[in-house]
Amino acid sequence: MWRHRLEIGLLLAALLLAKPRRARAENAISYKYEDYREANGRVAVQAQYGLVEQDLGTDMHLKLLAVTDAIAGATPNGQPPTTLGGDVPLSKMHDRRKAWNADISRQFSRVNIDLGASNSRESDYVSDGWSLNMLTDFNQKNTILLLGVAHNDDKVKVFYQLPLEGKKTTDFVAGITQLLDPRTSVSVNAGYGSISGYLGDPYRVVLKTVEIIPGLFLPRTGGENRPRTKDQWTVSLLANRAYPDLNGALEAGYRLYRDTFGTTAHTVDLAWFHKISEHLTLRAGLRLYQQSAAEFYYISLDGTSIPLTVTPNPAGPFYSSDYRLSAFRSFDYSLKAIWKFNESWQVDATIDQYEMRGRDGITSPSAYPRASNTTFGIKFGW
Repeated sequence: MWRHRLEIGLLLAALLLAKPRRARAENAISYKYEDYREANGRVAVQAQYGLVEQDLGTDMHLKLLAVTDAIAGATPNGQPPTTLGGDVPLSKMHDRRKAWNADISRQFSRVNIDLGASNSRESDYVSDGWSLNMLTDFNQKNTILLLGVAHNDDKVKVFYQLPLEGKKTTDFVAGITQLLDPRTSVSVNAGYGSISGYLGDPYRVVLKTVEIIPGLFLPRTGGENRPRTKDQWTVSLLANRAYPDLNGALEAGYRLYRDTFGTTAHTVDLAWFHKISEHLTLRAGLRLYQQSAAEFYYISLDGTSIPLTVTPNPAGPFYSSDYRLSAFRSFDYSLKAIWKFNESWQVDATIDQYEMRGRDGITSPSAYPRASNTTFGIKFGW
């Protein structure tokens, strides 16, 4: 569940910040290994990716992606520290995931149509999806229009509950990219998503101290209760500028996010590409993220009149102690090296440092992770 939601968020951010390009397709096979580790023995993920790209004639191109990963470690379960200033309680977890994605694109004169399908399977989560994207250009190919739609149909295993819960997600994106001069381009994208079904996390609990008998109070925990629908909107801006005299290029992006949970988020992405030599290119990146809390986020239900429910109640009231719904900011610093041996072979390596910090002054700082992420990839093209 944790890995799936994280990747969905990252993929949507990448989609909405990506600059649509119409370039000559490349036949290639790629492999990538990723190692993500949070400090203090928390969540660790090891993932392997395989990608095959192949032309099918002169107008069609096929991409096949396979992913397998393993997650293990400990993560906050939603309870506050047992002592003031202490660490939040953690729950151990482990799982494996296998996923694939396939998409085929076809060029029709000035319009490119891309159709995709995907599947992801974990012990407690199954996701099936499809996507349809269109790219077209006009204004002597200086302007590119993007239109896209994607849908996911998921099944979630919730403890002590049968049958499986369902979740459906539909996303739309529209964007335009304008070439301002031979060195500069800008993109504007807008997205809308609608999610319905089970939107909670079956592994998160909420605490409330209740009076068992007069004068005797004991802590009690129960599952969280989130709304069963969510609408979300995004607007993103991206600018690219090449600096030949400096052997480099700058990419800068901003993304605004808003949803019906009451969360507003801002993301700023900066990246500098520097060509060291004919074979070596470096990419230095910085990502800054900040969000407000969901309207139903509580560190506990103590001091409220909200009762804990045995099973989720779609009518509310809603509550969750998941720190990812709190007000926080995060920082991500990365350095990537790309080495091209020749026209066929390429390797790359990336180091990322990630840190999350709370902004509300009440959520324990120990809830927020610090992590390092390293990747290594190799690619052969023909």
